[in-house]
Amino acid sequence: MTTNKPTFEDNMQRLEQIVQELQNGNVPLEKALSEFQTGVKLSQAMQQTLQNAEDTLTKMMTPDGEEVPFTRDKGYEKQSKNEKQDDEDVPF
Repeated sequence: MTTNKPTFEDNMQRLEQIVQELQNGNVPLEKALSEFQTGVKLSQAMQQTLQNAEDTLTKMMTPDGEEVPFTRDKGYEKQSKNEKQDDEDVPF
């Protein structure tokens, strides 16, 4: 038997439904508490998904196929601290 794990988007939609239902205020206390707990669990699962995505995106592969943390070129931090963009410098 195959169970399909909900996607991030499915969880987001369900969380939005819970929030809307709780904001309406027409929910019995017991159900409100249960929905709140479900919302917290969904939020935690979504946060973990985002953290896993960030961890994946901040790695790069070496030529021999090894994953290593992505680091910016030396001097980037110094450059970004010393440079302040004026509104006139922004192209949009």
